[in-house]
Amino acid sequence: MNQTVPRLSKLPFLIGDVLLIAAAVYVARFGAFLGQWQYVAIISALAFGAWLFAWPFVLEFRAATKIAEASALDDVTAKIQDLDKVTSSIASAILEWQHLQQSSTQFVTSAQHIAEQMTDEARRFGELMSKLHENEKNHLRLEVEKLRRAEGDWLGVTVRMLDHVHALHTAGVRSGQRNVIEQLGSFQNACRDTARRLGVMPVLPESDVPFDVERHQLLDGAKPTPGALVGDILAPGYTFQGQVIRLPVVAVKETKEAKAEDAQLSFDEAGS
Repeated sequence: MNQTVPRLSKLPFLIGDVLLIAAAVYVARFGAFLGQWQYVAIISALAFGAWLFAWPFVLEFRAATKIAEASALDDVTAKIQDLDKVTSSIASAILEWQHLQQSSTQFVTSAQHIAEQMTDEARRFGELMSKLHENEKNHLRLEVEKLRRAEGDWLGVTVRMLDHVHALHTAGVRSGQRNVIEQLGSFQNACRDTARRLGVMPVLPESDVPFDVERHQLLDGAKPTPGALVGDILAPGYTFQGQVIRLPVVAVKETKEAKAEDAQLSFDEAGS
C-alpha cells in the first residue's frame, strides 16, 4: 500500500524567516548604540529564523518517517496474514495427513485381517484336501487289494480249470480212442487260446531234457537224482503277463548210468 507524504507549505516559514533576518539586520545597522539586549535580540532573531527555516523540513521528515513506519507495519501485517494462511494450510495438511495415516492404518489392519483369514482358509483347505487324498488313497488301496485278491482267485480258478482240462486230455490220450483224443485236444486248445487272450500262457517243457530246478518241479517237491531227464508232463506251467505263476510239474526218468549207479549201490549195501 503506497502512501503519499503530505506536502507542507513552506511560504509562511520563509516569510517569517525573512522578516526575522530583516529585523536583525535593521537592528544591527540602524541601532545608535548596540547594547546587550540588541545582541541578544539579533542572535535570538537569527536563531529563531534558522529554526523556522528548518522546521518544515523536520515536519516533512517526521511525516515521511511515520508513513514509512506505517507502510512497513502494513507489510509486516500482510506477511503475518500470509503466515497465518501458511499456518492454516500447514494445519490443514497435518489434518489431512493424520486422516490419511488413520485410513492407511485401517487399510493395513483390514489387509492383515484378510490375510489371516486367507491363511486360515488355505490351511483348512489344505487339511481337507489332505484328508480327501488320504481317504482316496485308502480307498484305492483297498480297491487294489480287492482287485489283486480277485485277480489271484481268478488266476487260481483259471489254472485249476486248465489243469483239469490237461488231465482230461491226458486221460483221453491214454484211452487210445482217436475221436476222443481229437475232441479233447480241440477243447484243450480252445481253453488255452481263451486263457492266452486273458494273459495266461501255458508253459510246456520238452521231454527227455535234463531236469532243471529253475524250469521244472516235481509233484512231491523232491529233488531228482543228478542227470535225471524230464519224462511225462503232469501239469503245464503258466505265466501271467510275463511273470511266472507256476513251474511245470513233471515226472523224471532215470538214465542208464543212474540205474547202474543205483544197482552198484544196492550191491555194495548187500555185500556189506
